[in-house]
Amino acid sequence: MPVAHLKRWNIAIGDGQPLAVIAGLNVLENLDLALEVGRELKAVTTELGLPYIFKASFDKANRSSIKSYRGPGLTEGLKILAEVKRQLNVPIATDLHEVEQAEPVAAVADLVQIPAFLVRQTDLIVAAAKATAAQQGIMHAKKAQFIAPWDCKNIISKAREAAPDLEIVLCERGASFGYNNLVVDMLGIAEMQALGVPVSIDATHAVQLPGADPRTGGASTGGRRSGVPIIAKAAVAAGADAVFLEFHPDPDKALCDGPSCLPLDGAAALLKTLKVLHEVVRA
Repeated sequence: MPVAHLKRWNIAIGDGQPLAVIAGLNVLENLDLALEVGRELKAVTTELGLPYIFKASFDKANRSSIKSYRGPGLTEGLKILAEVKRQLNVPIATDLHEVEQAEPVAAVADLVQIPAFLVRQTDLIVAAAKATAAQQGIMHAKKAQFIAPWDCKNIISKAREAAPDLEIVLCERGASFGYNNLVVDMLGIAEMQALGVPVSIDATHAVQLPGADPRTGGASTGGRRSGVPIIAKAAVAAGADAVFLEFHPDPDKALCDGPSCLPLDGAAALLKTLKVLHEVVRA
């Protein structure tokens, strides 16, 4: 059965393992906020006995508006992530968008994430696979909104042709359902696991309403924050191996995708519920 390993952190994701938690900020705003969020999530997951990976993006390249906040960028963002890693002693997850970013990102991030819109970009997959494998990390590939679960085999085959020993986790994050809407087919989780890799659920981005934020007249992405716990619980009940969640102390003031992220003070209760669900399913 599929399991992926971060050996240097003694973390295993997949069948027979505890529910892995990939969580943090949508995008880096500053070091202090990253440490605040990471420290709280580490404390919660440690108490629950769940493996934890801190997540934050250094650049949100796929924005509805050119004026949208994107983050501190590659150089400053990797410095912040490296400092979070050093101070909190946690593995790091972040995404990349260009081939040239693969090696510097893999040098800091233990979980190198391929954004959903880019999983068909062969050169990016190859570069990220080689760089991630060289650092003994995991590639976290998000299933695009326009790809069927079983067609993710092409992502895996490209990556493994470039780096045969690469550890891979696929991520379910919904499928386009008409205009400005996403739905999650929970049957897709088992379909992707059948490809021989663990599967995570990105419950945060699964509740997005792309280009449908009424506050900006469609110049940014809307979301249904109340749906995040529903998607997360349903996916864990369906057998997901990991959860991907984004938090903020004050979601309405988050600089990016606030409508889809959860309040930080609700993390403990949600993760406790998800742990119980996961244990029931695995039992």
